[in-house]
Formats: sequence, C-alpha cells, structure tokens
Amino acid sequence: MIPFTTYGQEVTLPSVNSGGTNFLDGVAGPGLLFEETIEYYHGNRFTDPHGEKIPGDNSVKSWLSLTHLAYLTKWKILGGYYGVEALLPAVRVDLDTDLGVRGHQGGLGDLILSPFIIQWVDHKIFNMPYFHRINFPFILPTGRYDKDSAVNIGTHLYSFNPYYAFTLFITPKLETSWRLHYLWNSKNTSPPQSFHADSIQPGQAFHLNYAWSYEILNGLRAGIAGYYLNQITADKVEDHKRDHSKEKVFAIGPGLMFSKKGFFLYLNAFYETGAENRTEGMKISLRFSKVF
Repeated sequence: MIPFTTYGQEVTLPSVNSGGTNFLDGVAGPGLLFEETIEYYHGNRFTDPHGEKIPGDNSVKSWLSLTHLAYLTKWKILGGYYGVEALLPAVRVDLDTDLGVRGHQGGLGDLILSPFIIQWVDHKIFNMPYFHRINFPFILPTGRYDKDSAVNIGTHLYSFNPYYAFTLFITPKLETSWRLHYLWNSKNTSPPQSFHADSIQPGQAFHLNYAWSYEILNGLRAGIAGYYLNQITADKVEDHKRDHSKEKVFAIGPGLMFSKKGFFLYLNAFYETGAENRTEGMKISLRFSKVF
C-alpha cells in the first residue's frame, strides 16, 4: 500500500494494496489473523501523462504502519469459509517539490472494512493444489483530511475495492500467487481549495499483485513479487472528465518469506517503472503475521 496524498491541482487515486500481499497470498483457513505491515516509500520521479519526468527537484517520502485483523469462520458459503476483516493505516508523508507544493502530514488514514470474504482451501487445477478467495472491502473516509492542506492522508470519499486472490502450487516447493483488484471511487464533495470546484472524483482502476516463490529451506521461501496499476476511466472535476488524467505504474523486486508454527515474516523490495501521472520510486516492505 502506498499512502494516499493529494497535492496541487491533480486528482489522485486513493491508496491501494500495491505489493503489500504476495507470497502464498491465496492460502488461508479458519481462524484469527493479526498482521502488521511497515512500509517505506520514496518517489523522486514525478511523471506526466506520457511517462516523461516532470522537470525539477521533486520528492515524496512516506512511512506506513498498517494494522490488519481478519477472521475466517467455519461457516461455509458456496463451499468456502466465510470471513470478515478490518485494516487501519497510520501514515507519515513528506512532500518537497519545485511545483509550488510542499508539506508534511501524519496521522490515521482511511479505515478499510470487509463484511464478506469467502476462502476456498481444497480445490485443484490439473491435480495442482489451488487455494483462492474473494473479498469485498470498502474504504471509508475516516482518515485525516483538510481541504486547506497541501498534503492529505485521508481521501474524503468512499471506495469499493473488491478482489480475487489465488495461490497455485506448481510443485510442492514452487508456487505462484496473484491478487486481482477493481477500484471504484465516489465523489469528494469538499476538494482541496486549489481546484476551485465543488467536487472531484478519481477514476476507476484495475490493479494486481503477483508473486513467484520457491521453498529453498524448510520454512524459508525466496522469490520475486510486484504490482501493476492501470487507471481505466478519467478523473472528473465537477462531473467533467479531465483529459490525460489516467495513472499507471509497474513494480518488481525480490522477496523473502519465513514461516514457523503460525508465524510469518515477509521482506520485500519493489522498484517502480513505467509510471504515468504519478510518482515513480522504490518501496521497502516488512510484514509480520500471526494466525491463531
């Protein structure tokens, strides 16, 4: 997840899960999950609609602490276990640009709630174990937001961000995991004053996480992981489409996963490329999980 920030007169997509889940993503079962993710992101290449670097010395740095609680019951729907989850981010953002916008902000971000998860655990594809899940999370406008601020953590809008995740064990040691998301956003009816408008609305987007890993030692996996985001509809300002406003980015990097007796530790680095209408940089992610 890259922390959401608004700055200047650009409508930006809300923060989404960008590489935050990867190895063995589709594998889960009944029980309680507690998870804490720490991420550092540094973007020092701001791009235009054609992917070209915007001139100047521009930089955004952010720290994210994301707390995640999920519970899968033993109650089954359509053959899969029903569950719910909640995620709450705490964010620190520092923005320093030659574009006339500078600032910093810290606090709680937007709360993410899902009332409906189904997890399947006992399927196979061509005799290969296949774990998969559907989830329907909503992002609520609870985060810190001020229309007079140059930088915001909260979005002041509602988002719907459903996904389908799966893990396929190609061999007992080799797996691939994917998470496919759709993102829809409501209007922000109190946009930053720099827009001189009554409402703005970020476009819709498709984004995914991908991973390949191999168990090199008992409980230790190594592999590659990354993410891709492609905005599919234009942003709007007062219901008017904003030309050349779609965002895009791709990222890839190495990762490690350690597991033992229901405890999981993930370490990943991501390097972005192909960005359009957004920052391009690198991210380090450290994630701790415990299943009860």
